[in-house]
Amino acid sequence: MIRLADDSRHRSVVFLLLDRFTMMAFASAIEPLRLANQVSGRTLYSWKLAAENGGDVACSNGTVFRTDIGLEDLGRDTMVLVCGGIDVVEAVTKPVLSWLRREARRGAVMGGLCTGSYALAKAGLLDGKRATIHWENTDSFTEDFPDVELTKGVFVIDGNRVTTAGGTASIDLMLRLIARDHGEELANTVADQLIHSTIRTDRDTQRLSIPTRIGVRHPKLAQVIGRMEANIEDPISPAQLATEVGMSARQLERLFRRYLNRSPKRYYMELRLQKARNLLMQTEMSVINVAMACGFASPSHFSKCYRAHYQTTPYRERGTSAMGEQGNFDTTADTETDFAED
Repeated sequence: MIRLADDSRHRSVVFLLLDRFTMMAFASAIEPLRLANQVSGRTLYSWKLAAENGGDVACSNGTVFRTDIGLEDLGRDTMVLVCGGIDVVEAVTKPVLSWLRREARRGAVMGGLCTGSYALAKAGLLDGKRATIHWENTDSFTEDFPDVELTKGVFVIDGNRVTTAGGTASIDLMLRLIARDHGEELANTVADQLIHSTIRTDRDTQRLSIPTRIGVRHPKLAQVIGRMEANIEDPISPAQLATEVGMSARQLERLFRRYLNRSPKRYYMELRLQKARNLLMQTEMSVINVAMACGFASPSHFSKCYRAHYQTTPYRERGTSAMGEQGNFDTTADTETDFAED
């Protein structure tokens, strides 16, 4: 059993479960607390589950959780962890936002797990703060909350605000908090119980490296793809990308054909369309603004490329009519080669 100082304090945690929250992020946060109590032989942490109406909440895999409380006043030293998941925009209601602001004013530590960071940002609780969110939501988050310094870290602790990227990143955050509250020995013992052999820090990034993601370890290819990912709104020509890595445009073409079975232009277009889809599904940006944010000069070209890749138009994806949106957009013919031709 771990020996702790007699003045080791108790921490109360409230998990606010939003509709269709992610179970993995929630379980990865609550289990380290349970194990900290178990291996220390003391109740260092206690927790309650909360929901907007104090009733049952289903997570994204369909499992239903019974909650303990609704949006009630909490103790001053409570930590609130918002558990988000799918369709977080719809799950974050006005009562939830009011409650989060009220508890923050009362001095609670406020945290967001997975897309729970969106709820904190929507409530204005991350303005001027560093934060993180699941990588799938970074594009929309950046567009919606420019006053938040979004990082790619697995978790971020900035004063009394804590955020994680979701999934198993919650384990690393909780181990850091346990170490801060009760020492490294207890945190390491909990990690051993979880078979969590490598404890990540806030300096670790959430996504796999480019070579690991694409399954190819070629430094120049990874460098080009990194430049593409960093320049979606203002695409760089394949010729310029080739020059930057010290090869000809033809050599770059052969490199992409060999390892990725597509041209650099097509690969770049797929990255841009993927970002466009994320913005369409996760934000309230107009289709025209989405097109501009992804480097398209005309709505017609954007729609044509989108339809070729996703078999639907961006307007149908969003569920809106194109009427009224295209009128204020530059409809000059796009200079890019059509996606479908590549």
